Amino acid sequence: MSKVYFIGAGPGDPELLTIKGKRIIGESDVIIYAGSLVPKTVIAGHKQGAEVLNSAGMNLDEVLEVMRTAVSKGKQVARVHTGDPSIYGAVREQIDALEKSDIAYEVVPGVSSFVASAAALGMEFTLPEVSQTVILTRMAGRTPVPEKESLQSLAAHRASMAIFLSVGMIQEVVEKLTTQYSEKTPVAVVQRVSWPDQKIVRGTLADIAEKVKTAGITKTAQILVGDFLGDDYALSKLYDKSFSHEYRKAKE
Repeated sequence: MSKVYFIGAGPGDPELLTIKGKRIIGESDVIIYAGSLVPKTVIAGHKQGAEVLNSAGMNLDEVLEVMRTAVSKGKQVARVHTGDPSIYGAVREQIDALEKSDIAYEVVPGVSSFVASAAALGMEFTLPEVSQTVILTRMAGRTPVPEKESLQSLAAHRASMAIFLSVGMIQEVVEKLTTQYSEKTPVAVVQRVSWPDQKIVRGTLADIAEKVKTAGITKTAQILVGDFLGDDYALSKLYDKSFSHEYRKAKE
């Protein structure tokens, strides 16, 4: 049966594409990929004769038309999104349109840039007695952000934070965060995580804006904020020898 697959391509490194996503790309007759963020190496395993389209220059109607036409001819479509489709992926509007046309689809999750950035830094968002909450958000740009989700209101939680699509407004990001976080709060900015030209800038809220400017980072970067980037935390109970659970009894 012909079908549309929405595939999370991961952050850039083709080896971070899931096994399932790679298989589907290799089987599909039509591939529509977000070429502004997904490198061609991610779709390099497509079969000979597959139609490959870069959606960077297409609008929603054009993407949907390609999908409908392909499915009507019994073809399989791989719609390849950056990271994971569920995070700033503009995937819901495509899914709703396919459902109205009674077209079968499936979503294949991918590695988001926020977890890839934590991996690049060797950091854990959920450190015991530091933070057990991760907030994913962005600054308002051409896409507005609800007032109740303003950066300063979210910062009041002092949770681990991953800020998407905002590095071009780094000074404003800092100004809003410092209404709640200390200026000494550690920050890391990771540009094009997992790509060959990946760049990492570390600092604090006091100096990160200037460091980012000096590094020439203006887009395609994650801003990670919070004390999880520091060195103070408690050890996990999971592996504490004095802590009992279903699979292990405590040792004296």
